[in-house]
Amino acid sequence: MRIQNGILLTMEGECFEHGYVDLEGGKISGFGDMAKAPAAAGEVYDAEGGYILPGFIDAHTHIGISEEGLRWEGADYNESTRSVTPEMQAVDGFNPFDTAIPKALAGGVTTAAVSPGSANVIGGWIAAVKLTGRDVEAMTLKNPAAMKFALGENPKNIHGNNGSEPKTRMASAALIRKTLKEAQRYMAKKEAGEDVFDPACEALIPLLKRQIPAHFHAHRADDILTAIRLAKEFDLKFCIVHATGAAKVADILGQYDFIPLVGPSLGPAGKPETVGTSFATAGILRRAGLTVSITTDHDVTPLELLPFFAALCVREGLPEEDALKAITITAAKALGVEDRVGSIAVGKDADICVFDDHPFRIMSRAKAIFIDGNRVL
Repeated sequence: MRIQNGILLTMEGECFEHGYVDLEGGKISGFGDMAKAPAAAGEVYDAEGGYILPGFIDAHTHIGISEEGLRWEGADYNESTRSVTPEMQAVDGFNPFDTAIPKALAGGVTTAAVSPGSANVIGGWIAAVKLTGRDVEAMTLKNPAAMKFALGENPKNIHGNNGSEPKTRMASAALIRKTLKEAQRYMAKKEAGEDVFDPACEALIPLLKRQIPAHFHAHRADDILTAIRLAKEFDLKFCIVHATGAAKVADILGQYDFIPLVGPSLGPAGKPETVGTSFATAGILRRAGLTVSITTDHDVTPLELLPFFAALCVREGLPEEDALKAITITAAKALGVEDRVGSIAVGKDADICVFDDHPFRIMSRAKAIFIDGNRVL
């Protein structure tokens, strides 16, 4: 199949004013300038002068696990009976029939992180999931894609205000240290051939081996720096999720190699930590030398607004190209799936969105969405 006659933005530094993309066997088999295109084989979709881009990606959501329109019945993202639950897997709470999923697709979003919530200091495995299908196993792109951690108000509120750890920020960090030390000792015993099994420690091995990153929920500047301190202590790959107060320490953060997942930045502050939320934060961090991604934190704000959020970041100082990368290739890197999705390149998954105008323009619409070469919108 071929998608043609559109402004092709690859997110690999290439732009073709009259571009095409060939899809074959669920993969991208070719792309470029239509003037140099070989003869099309099979069906042709005409973009009619619109925009052709890789499908959008949000690297931090609770879609399918905090379901739209439900109360406790669809709230499967916080196992708040304990404050340390690394063995939890978000895929086990994911409902492919969440009514928010087709809305997200209509916004051009083809892949989303499905994450445990932030009630626990260690919440469990985050998965990267494609937003089409009926079976989460078939939809899953990578599991685990990251391990969820949380600092600040949420664990203190959910656990500390109910008489258990952590009641303080000190305890949150101490619990993380204790758990990671236990996992290190467990991993050493296992590698020495001892017959041991602990599901919590087992779940942390990919993190300790740097196969996946830690995604630290952190709003306040001090919590962000605590997350970095912990990551350095245990030699972890990491991302900072939300980064609300990051502008206060942007010069310090610029010294480190990580991806901040900034947002959500729409709406009034819901708690003290989120006072000062701003669409300017992404641009401030970019100017400090960081490569940023943007998140809706669905269902805090709707996932289909992801390109709109990116546009507002542009309005407040983030370069347009960086904003497009923030919701494509940079988000893919935050989940460790950049070899599969996030840009238009030969051999990558054929996840493509076609808009009738630039996706950052408020009146633009997605005309067609393809996942693994199949049209889903």
